[in-house]
Amino acid sequence: MASFPKDILETLFSYLPAKAIYKFKCVSKSVSTFPTETYFTRKQTENSMKMDDTCFFLQQDTCQWYNEQVKLYPLPEKESSSGVSKDVLKFLSHSRVISSTKGLIFCRTSNMFTVELFVCNPATKSWLSIPSPKEVQEKPYNDLKMGLLECSNCCDHDYMVFHIEGQDDWSSNYAFKFYKPEEGVWKTKEKSFFAGGRNMKFNMPVICNGAIHFISDCFPYLTKKSSFYRPYIMSYNLESSTSTMLRVPREARRGSHDLHCDMSIFSWGKDQSSICLVRLRKSVFTIWILRDYPSNSWLRILKIRTKAMGLKEEDPKITGFTVMNSGLLILATKTKVYSYGLTQQNYMRVDEICHHGYELNVCFTSYSDTLRSCGLGATSLPC
Repeated sequence: MASFPKDILETLFSYLPAKAIYKFKCVSKSVSTFPTETYFTRKQTENSMKMDDTCFFLQQDTCQWYNEQVKLYPLPEKESSSGVSKDVLKFLSHSRVISSTKGLIFCRTSNMFTVELFVCNPATKSWLSIPSPKEVQEKPYNDLKMGLLECSNCCDHDYMVFHIEGQDDWSSNYAFKFYKPEEGVWKTKEKSFFAGGRNMKFNMPVICNGAIHFISDCFPYLTKKSSFYRPYIMSYNLESSTSTMLRVPREARRGSHDLHCDMSIFSWGKDQSSICLVRLRKSVFTIWILRDYPSNSWLRILKIRTKAMGLKEEDPKITGFTVMNSGLLILATKTKVYSYGLTQQNYMRVDEICHHGYELNVCFTSYSDTLRSCGLGATSLPC
């Protein structure tokens, strides 16, 4: 490799995942300094933004201070593309992985009585402490309405942490706060986020069309006279701070008050241009894509019973699901995790990913290892 000019090597290696770069670092002096060079790490991060996530963290879906092992699994055909060391996974098992974005994960410690927040890059073994908002400090036992958001498609530490803060116990208006590491302070948007009359699933934000979206729950606690009787999606425009309701498809609304109905939304499209809606009701998966945002037009792309999906269980009980890379439905049963294709090249193809060993429901956090910086002031993980 010494015979290649450095700029060519930098260009070639900037398309590799962090795991591969660190492997070459150990055997080649030519690339040994790449992971510490600002220009290279930014270039590698910028290229990674255009690529799919390669693996996911798996945790038991329970209260956020529950101390449970965090596991990492690769997606099919991505086994050699990502990796996190055992000492990092051990460190994360004392925390709760809340969300992720292109190489960074947002976590809280698993202590019920105090809240410590941090952004972490498991590949570089670095982390940046994030100050807890006042409401979080005062009520550390509450579910956190927080997550990571990309500020743009640029590299480096151009991200923000958001926090949805309730005004009071009965209000449908929430303060929208955000924290950017380069600014170092929590700021509150001028207009509050109006969530409507239902409880929202704040743990699954989706960015689309310049707004952050959350889906409501499905439980039948409102009367038919209420305009929020059926489940819906509510958006909050990050520039204008306006709240807007999106209706879910009419087919999705039918039977939605069944106690066995669960609906979730996920990002769809390389440029976050659309939304994927997944409904699981009575062991039937139905999936729609938001075909046209202004007209709120949806396209159904799949409807199938879990028994017909080709899973290696006679009567599979689904304990968790997500959509990754705009084409893979990842689902867990009581014992295993599978991927199920949603796009042309792998449509309806099922692959077994792993045995998980969790007794309760599970949750997924997608991930891809990059050299992305956590921001100014980041330090090495204490592991």
